Order: sequence, then C-alpha cells, then structure tokens
Amino acid sequence: MNAPPPAHIFPETEQYCSLSYEERRFLKSVWAQYRFTFQEIKQLIDFASDVEMWNEGELSSLWNPDLIARNYPKLSGKPLRRKLIEGAEEVWERLRRGPKSYDSFTPPASSELGGKSIPIDAPHQGEILGTCPVASERTRCCNLETLDVVKQCGFACSYCSIQSFYDQGRVYFVDNLDEKLEELERRFIAERRSGETRLRHIGTGQSSDSLMWGNRNGLLEKLSGFAGRNPEIILELKTKSANTSWLEEHELPSNMLATWSLNPQTIIDAEEHLTSSLDDRLAAARRCADKGIAVGFHFHPIVHYDRWKQEYGNLFRRVQELFLPEEVVTISLGTLTFIRPVIRQLRRRKLRSKILQMPLSDAEGKQSYPFEIKRELFSYAYNSFSGAWKSGVFFYLCMEEIDLWEPVFGRSYSDNRAFEEDMKRSYRKKMDSIAYLKKASKMV
Repeated sequence: MNAPPPAHIFPETEQYCSLSYEERRFLKSVWAQYRFTFQEIKQLIDFASDVEMWNEGELSSLWNPDLIARNYPKLSGKPLRRKLIEGAEEVWERLRRGPKSYDSFTPPASSELGGKSIPIDAPHQGEILGTCPVASERTRCCNLETLDVVKQCGFACSYCSIQSFYDQGRVYFVDNLDEKLEELERRFIAERRSGETRLRHIGTGQSSDSLMWGNRNGLLEKLSGFAGRNPEIILELKTKSANTSWLEEHELPSNMLATWSLNPQTIIDAEEHLTSSLDDRLAAARRCADKGIAVGFHFHPIVHYDRWKQEYGNLFRRVQELFLPEEVVTISLGTLTFIRPVIRQLRRRKLRSKILQMPLSDAEGKQSYPFEIKRELFSYAYNSFSGAWKSGVFFYLCMEEIDLWEPVFGRSYSDNRAFEEDMKRSYRKKMDSIAYLKKASKMV
C-alpha cells in the first residue's frame, strides 16, 4: 500500500469527529490508500456525515472504492480519485433525490436534544417592533411586523435555527415588556393624531413559539391588553403547542388571532421534537374556536416524502371535518427553505434528521425544493379544500417564489404591498365577522 500523505492534511473537522468510530477508520483508510487531497477527503466526510444524519446507514456500506478501482484498472492518480469521488457522490445523490421514507427512521432520543430550556429575564434594548427576518422583494412577502417578546424556542424542530439549543438552552424573556409596549403605544397614538394610522399585522411567533410559555411573566395578559387598546393592529399568536388554558379562561380582544403550524404525525415524530402532537394541536384550536377566538393554520413546512400525498391529504380532510370555513381566518402553505449558513448550522448539530435529505435548488437566493416539486405540493394542498374554504378563507404562500402563485391559486399580486393590503383587509373582515357571530350567540 502506498505511504499515506502527511498527516496534517487530513481534515479532522467537527463533522469527521462526530462520525462513528468505524466510519472514521474507513475514511482514514481510503485517504491513505488512494492519496485523496484535503478537499477530496473533506467532500467524502460531508457525504458520510449526511448519510449518517439521514439514518441511511454508513457510506462505507454503500460505497465500495476498491470495486470501482478494479473496474477501471487503467486509471490511477487524479483520474482514479475523481472516479471514486463520483461513485460516492452517486450514492449520496441517489439518497438525496430519491423519495425518502420515514418507515425505518429512528428519531433522536430526548437526551440528544439538549437539556431543559433556561428562562432568562433580560431587558430589551431599542425598538421591540421589527420586520419579518426573511422579507424580500424577490419572493412574495406579506410584510409581517414582528413583536419579539421572547427570543429562542424551547422546542427542537430539526429544520429550525431559533432553538434554545443553539444558545446553551437559554430563552430570553423581555422583562421590560410593559415599558416597551408603552413606547409602541405612544408611537401609535402619535400616528393616529397625525392621520397616519394604518392597519398593522403583527406576529409574535417568529423568534419563539407564542403559546408554549403560557402566561409566564404575564406575557399573554400584556399582549392581550396591548391588542385591546390598539384596534388598528391584528396580533397573531403562532404555535406548535396545545397550551391554550390562558386563552380559554380569558376574553381576548377581537383583533387577536391564534394560529397553529400543522404537519402529519409522521413529520411531528421525526422532525418536530418536543412539540405537541397533531391531535393535541387540533383539539386546542377547536377549543379556541369554540370560545369564539379567530383561528388559522400554517401548513409549513410541507415535507416531500414517499407518503406525503396520503398523509397530508388525511390532514387536510381532518381540518375540514373539525372546522367550518367561517371560523378560520387564514391558511398558509410553505415548505423547506434555507439560507446556506442555516444548512451548515443544521449539519453541525448532527441530529438524526431527514430534513436535508432533499434535492436543493436555488430559490431566489435561498435553497429549497425544485420549482416543480413545490408546485405539486402546493397545488395538491390547495385543491384538497372545498370551494367554500377557497372562497371563505385567505390562502397564501409564505416566503415562496412569485411565479408559484398563479399556477397554484390562479391569482397573484403585482408587489408585496398589494399582497399585504389584501391580506390585512381579508383578516380584518373575517375577524370582525367571527366577533359578530360570537356576540350574537351570547344574545340567544
């Protein structure tokens, strides 16, 4: 066997060190045998890391470099190494692009998800009202404003980068929230006096889950009071939780909206760790709707896998069986979309997950499914709803390419501002209708 290259060029990366002992030994062996360069062996480490993360076995059992070398006896040096890399890449691509299955997938144990969240009360510096962190003119965006009253999330969804895991379990609660909300109200009052009042759609679920913390530090009570004193806002609570006890025990102002992210239980079990089950989320939404609270649903991210059509189809039917379109303000559709730093972040965590086992294409500067897959996912979702739902509920695509709107919905918007204004008009009209029906039912 040829003498190995100098040891210092072997990339002892974090990804390499997280591989199994057998896989590390295999990679060191082929590196020495075929004299792979630093970049070549690094590429093989990336392939091995992904295969292991996807719970598809090990690269060493799927790729046989010795067999490839025997099939090309006249090749040596760089041409042979290129052929070997191509063989490994073929294995990786086949797994990445093929219809992935969760049938034999083993979700990570609780001990692998990190410790308990550590709540920290800390003052917020500067403006508390922000804008959607992924807003862009390159995609059709609703220009959502965000109220980041809690930062970092105690759930452990494999596709998300706002988990407390990434900050040693710390979750930050704004302990000067009263002061910050008062500042915001003074600004709104000044706008009213100057005649510049406009309807605002504000979300609280962009930097953490809106309901998982309940009314800790009087959080929901303060938000409810803020919404009640400012009728020109629509305040949305977005959640994967079933923690609705405070909402059920108190009267919410009619301009507050509770929405749930929904996925089939297969995806919840495999990828949405520590979150409430699908049954519990739907039951919580049903309890809120029974109390006259406006509700909505986010099918986001829709994940493409071997049984996606059957399982999402069942989910869409359940929603229509459990709710009337008159009770539901909005339904959004979206899928997995990443910026490259987030992909690197998810890989570094080394949590067993099939989320990145997907074909990645450029989507207006981000990485996502190819256009045709997304069109199929979204069209199937939208067409699973009856005409009454399509005409009575505001459907939209979240953070998706502009060219998807027309083939999916048969409608589109000239720009983000037109989308924003249509959404807010629709929300306000529907929420006023829900409030009227609630009031009328109490008079009977």
